[in-house]
Amino acid sequence: MPNSLQGKVVVVTGASSGFGEEAALLFAQEGCSVVLAARRIDRLHALAEKIYNQGGEALVVPVDVTQRAEIDLMVESIIDIYGQIDILFNNAGFGRLDWLENLDPERDIQTQIEVNLLGVIQTTRVVLPHMLARRSGHIINMSSVAGLIAAPLYTVYAASKFGVRAFTDALRREVSPFGIHVSAIYPGPAVTEFGQHTGKTRARRSLRRFKGISMSSEYVARRVVGLAKRPRRMLVIPWWFRLIIGIDHIAPGLVDWFLKTNFTRHYHTPD
Repeated sequence: MPNSLQGKVVVVTGASSGFGEEAALLFAQEGCSVVLAARRIDRLHALAEKIYNQGGEALVVPVDVTQRAEIDLMVESIIDIYGQIDILFNNAGFGRLDWLENLDPERDIQTQIEVNLLGVIQTTRVVLPHMLARRSGHIINMSSVAGLIAAPLYTVYAASKFGVRAFTDALRREVSPFGIHVSAIYPGPAVTEFGQHTGKTRARRSLRRFKGISMSSEYVARRVVGLAKRPRRMLVIPWWFRLIIGIDHIAPGLVDWFLKTNFTRHYHTPD
């Protein structure tokens, strides 16, 4: 039987767009008090107003997950107001897709790791003691199918998401005896702002072939809320991506050959 989310305090990082925005709306519809956390304060206020108009409750907290002082202040403020955090949805993240030698060392590599991986770790580290004190809570980490199967152009992004996967699994084994659920969700292609920030290269444009099979942000968000109701170790969506992941696990050489023949040789032209 699914858990009721009524009255739960839910923190959503990266709430200003995409999966985070849609999940925040759905959590509010379930009767949760939703903490909207992101850098774009104007978008957060617009989302909060939308939630208010639908009869929900939301708290806007501007935060940059690469700044530990801002994370500390965010969690302190939430505890002061609500006294607890029931669900943490670590959703903040972005991607820069290109050949490794073309990536900017700071903007594309360092910042990607700081937001996608270290932001998840640091935010969880500050929230976790409050959950442990109550012997209750659920941490949901947004990973990606790139955290299960690595592809060309995704070197740094995949590294960050593989890191989220490892962090999630290790943390789950640390805290599950104390009433804390830890889950990861691994979505495939989806229609979000992600594609607007991945860079414009010939190889990147070739990935548009997946546009027709992309999931909507709202669908992914519904699966996140479903995961909150029925906690489980991991969720891969859409389901058929598990077949691709299985092939990569059983026959990685075949996947290497396919990508080399059908993608890398066509688009990678190093100087």
